[in-house]
Amino acid sequence: MAARCNFWLPKKKRFCANVPLGDSQFCGNHTQRSDGQWIPCPIHPSHSVLEENLQSHLKRCPFFKQAQSLSLQPFYQEGINAGKEEEEEGVQNFSSEMKRNAVRAMTLFEFSQLINKIKSVHASICNDIRDSFKIPQACDIWTNRQVDRCSIIVLFCMCYVHIMFPLVNSHLIFQSRFVFSCRGLPFQQKHVMQQASILGNLEEFGVLKSCEDNVVSGSVKSDTSVDKDDVPAVVEFGAGRGYLTQVLADCYRIKKILLVERKSYKLKADRSLRQKENVTLERLRIDIEDLKLNAVESLQGVPYLATGKHLCGPATDMTLRCCISKQCNQHNDASSESTCHLIGLAIATCCHHLCQWKHYINHGSDLCGTGWSSDLQIREKEHVESDLNTYDEVKDMVKNMKAVDRAIIGFMCKDIIDFGRFRWLKEHEFESQLVKYVPSNISPENRLLVARQKC
Repeated sequence: MAARCNFWLPKKKRFCANVPLGDSQFCGNHTQRSDGQWIPCPIHPSHSVLEENLQSHLKRCPFFKQAQSLSLQPFYQEGINAGKEEEEEGVQNFSSEMKRNAVRAMTLFEFSQLINKIKSVHASICNDIRDSFKIPQACDIWTNRQVDRCSIIVLFCMCYVHIMFPLVNSHLIFQSRFVFSCRGLPFQQKHVMQQASILGNLEEFGVLKSCEDNVVSGSVKSDTSVDKDDVPAVVEFGAGRGYLTQVLADCYRIKKILLVERKSYKLKADRSLRQKENVTLERLRIDIEDLKLNAVESLQGVPYLATGKHLCGPATDMTLRCCISKQCNQHNDASSESTCHLIGLAIATCCHHLCQWKHYINHGSDLCGTGWSSDLQIREKEHVESDLNTYDEVKDMVKNMKAVDRAIIGFMCKDIIDFGRFRWLKEHEFESQLVKYVPSNISPENRLLVARQKC
C-alpha cells in the first residue's frame, strides 16, 4: 500500500489520504510552511505564495482576471469610498495589536482618564438610544414560519414523486434541495427576527409602505397601477447570501434588487429572487470601498433604499459615503449630478473593533488633525522599543476588571462610534434615528441606523 500523509484530520478521525512529498511525512497541503518564505498574494490576500514564485503566480492567480475585469467596469473606482487621505496626513491602518500596545503604553492615570472620558461622552450624547424591536405584520409569513412549513411540504411532495416515478422526475430532488437553500433553511429564528425588525423600523419610519392588501399566502400580487416611485429599488450592501433582501422581497413590493458583496457564497437567495414575478436582480461582486454607485447603469434615475445587516467595521462608513450623493459627487466632476436617488437606509452596524480613523465618516473637531494619529504611532513605537514589563500595569488593571465592566465600556465605545455616524447623517440633511432594533439576547450587535431624506 502506498504511503499516506501523516497529518491527522480530527473531524474525519483519520489521517490525510494524500501521498506525501518526497522524503517528507506530509503532503503538499500539510507540509509545515516557513513564515519567512510565504507572503500574502498582493492581488488577493486570502491565499499565500512562496516569495520566489511571486512573479509567476501573479500571471496565473485565479483572482487576476477577476480584478482585471472589475477594473474595466464603469462603476469601479478604487478607494472612492475609503475616505480622503489628505484629511489626515500620515494616518495608517492600525492593527488590533498596535491598538492594544498603544493602550498598554499609557500610565494608570492616563488610562483612568480615558475611561472617565468615555463614560462622560457616552452619558452626554448616547443616553437616548431607545429600544425599537418592531415586527411588522407584513413579515408574518416569515415570523410565523409559514415559509418553513411550505418548504417542508414541497420537499415531501417532491421526494414522494421521486420515489414513485424515479425516471420521470429524478431532477426534482435537486430542486427540493434548492428550496431549502434559497429559503435559508433550516429555519433560524434569531436571523428572521433581526431581518423583520430592520424592515419594521423602516416601515415605522415611513421609508417602507405596508402592502397588506397585496400580500396573499406569502406572495405579492402584481399591481401594474403602482407608480415607480412607490416601489423603490433596493441595494443591499454586504449582502452575503442575500437573505435580508429575500425577506424584503417576500413581504413588500419591490421591482429592482442590487446585491453588493465582495465575496463568493454558496446557498444564495439569488435564484429564488430571480423567480419572483416582475423583479429584476443584479449582483455586483465588488468591495464597497471601490463602488461608484452613481455609475451603475441599472440604477440610473431610480429611487432606491439602501440596507445592510451587520456591516463589519468600516463597511458602514464606506456605505454611507457610497450612498450620500453630496459625498459621492465630491470625487466626480463639479458639473456631475447624482443620477440615482437615495430615499432611505437601514444599516445594522457590527465589528466596531475593525474601524479605522481613515475610513470613519465623522472626523469631529476635537479629534481632527494629525495629533491623534501621531500620538497613537508614538505610543506604539515606544511600546515596541522599550521593556514590555514597564507597560504591564494597564494590562493587569484591565485583567482585574470584572468581565461585565469591561463589556460595558466596550458597548459605550460602540455607541459613541455609531452616534458619530448618526450625527453625520443629520448634518447631511437626513432625518435619522439610532435604535436598538433587537434585544441583546437575540444579538448583542443590536444597533440600527435608520434614515430618510427630509421632506
